[in-house]
Amino acid sequence: MSTQRPIILASSSPRRQYLMKEAGFTFTIEKPDVEEDFPAALPSEQVARYLAAKKAEYFRPKMNDEIIVTADTVVILNNTIMNKPQDRVEAIHMLSELSGKTHTVMTGVCILSKEREETFDDTTEVTFVKLTPSEIEFYVDQYKPFDKAGAYGAQDWIGMVAIEKITGSYFNVMGLPIHKVYQYLKNW
Repeated sequence: MSTQRPIILASSSPRRQYLMKEAGFTFTIEKPDVEEDFPAALPSEQVARYLAAKKAEYFRPKMNDEIIVTADTVVILNNTIMNKPQDRVEAIHMLSELSGKTHTVMTGVCILSKEREETFDDTTEVTFVKLTPSEIEFYVDQYKPFDKAGAYGAQDWIGMVAIEKITGSYFNVMGLPIHKVYQYLKNW
């Protein structure tokens, strides 16, 4: 899928890069230099869109003819955001909390050009089987999921053995609702 204008994928996520490439897009990569923080009073279901738009704003002052695509994925359990874990202890704690429960994965996306901006999100419900402490420690030690919201990647070992059910887009859980991104960019 080629567009008439250059696309910049503003993400260092290898999973987002893979999904954009597999969907047929040609793009360059440029990471926004922004803090991924948000107002404490912001409702959890608005955080992903907020962060995606915040990342896109970084590019606005220097834009020419390109289309910027930004995204942010959050894991929500009991209205609490689970960001990227800071260390092994936090990753083990997060996965222990997710074990045996259903949680929400939301990815916010912002597509920005000089004359237009579209911000949207996608929501997927993910159910984990009950994991043993040794399974959680194995995953954290072998896969080091410190760059992943909720301390896991659905495409990793834990996704194969622990995800019992997904309601919604699997690709959203990977970090980009590529089916929606494709539709927006196709009509840009």
